[in-house]
Order: sequence, then C-alpha cells, then structure tokens
Amino acid sequence: MGRRRTIDRGHLLDCAEQVIVRCGAANLTLEAVAIEAGISKASVIYDYKTKKALIRALVERRVAAEEHHVQQAVDSFAGAPNAKILGYVAAATRTFSDEERAVGLNLCAALAQDDAIREPVKKSILSTLEEIESGSTHPDGARLAFLALQGIMLLDWLNLHQFEPGERDKIVRQIGWLAERPPIPPSISDSASSIDLKPV
Repeated sequence: MGRRRTIDRGHLLDCAEQVIVRCGAANLTLEAVAIEAGISKASVIYDYKTKKALIRALVERRVAAEEHHVQQAVDSFAGAPNAKILGYVAAATRTFSDEERAVGLNLCAALAQDDAIREPVKKSILSTLEEIESGSTHPDGARLAFLALQGIMLLDWLNLHQFEPGERDKIVRQIGWLAERPPIPPSISDSASSIDLKPV
C-alpha cells in the first residue's frame, strides 16, 4: 500500500486564495500555491492538474459555503410559508470580508472567460431560483426579491459598493416585504402594464 496522503485539499485552497489576494488571479500558479503551502508542486498537481481545475475548485468551495450559509438561515424558518426566500433574505444581511471581496473580484475574470468555471455558480442560481419559486406563496414577488438580493450581494462581493450596515438592513427588510407579496396588483394584467418595454 502507498503512504497515506496528509495534504489537506482545504488547506491547498486556502493557500490558493492567499496567493490570489496577494498577487491576483492572473498570477495564480500551481507553483505559487505549492510555495505558499510549503509543499512540492507535484503534491499540488496530485489534486489539481491545472490552474483551471484549481480555480474551479475555489469557485465550487465558495458556492458550497454560500449554500450552507443560506440553508442555515432557511432552517430557522422550517415549517413556515416562504421559508426558502425568507431564509435567503436573512442570509443577505451578512456582509463580506475584505479578503472575500478581494478573492471575488480576482475570480471574476476567470468566471467571465470560462463557462466550465461558471457552471457551479449557474447551477446553484438555477437550483435556488427553482426552490424559491416552487415554495413561495407569491412566486413573482419572491423571484424579484431573489434578484434584488443578488444585486446587493454582487455589489458587495465585487467591491463595487457597500451600504452602511443600517442602510443595508433597511433595504434587505424592504426586499423581505416584497418577497411575500405579488409585485403587480391583480387588476393589472401582463399585457396591460403602463411601462413600455419595447426596445429603444
């Protein structure tokens, strides 16, 4: 039998994030991660054959962590109507750390350039949206609330804008109000909207 491996994948991903924060995603290499982790490059290659595989693993871990954070909030509404969207609203009160913003901003270019790296994010969004719509008393309002929360979190994650804590909480509460209501009065049909949506 071969020797038992003692290199933890989570530690390797931590080291990769440290390299990204310090040097940027463009300068992320397997060798740089190996140096950060104090191991051989071959040990990194054992788990992640390419830079692309390493970045995808980072994205997958970020997605899994966010899904876990949201699920914890959803569980606090277990048995209540609209539990999924209310949990998502509650989870959105969390702000990202400077390190999370730095990693997110640097991973953005990789996400834009490679559909395979985007895939975990796309699957998570689609799954979440389907769960929210199917488990909501007012799916249209819940969908709008989800999209609004995505906007706030992306502004924060990409370090584009951070609301003051009190202002953010107020906005999130307002979105939570929207989540449980139909966004358009029942008397207004889809074809009778007063807003002209024709391309200009």
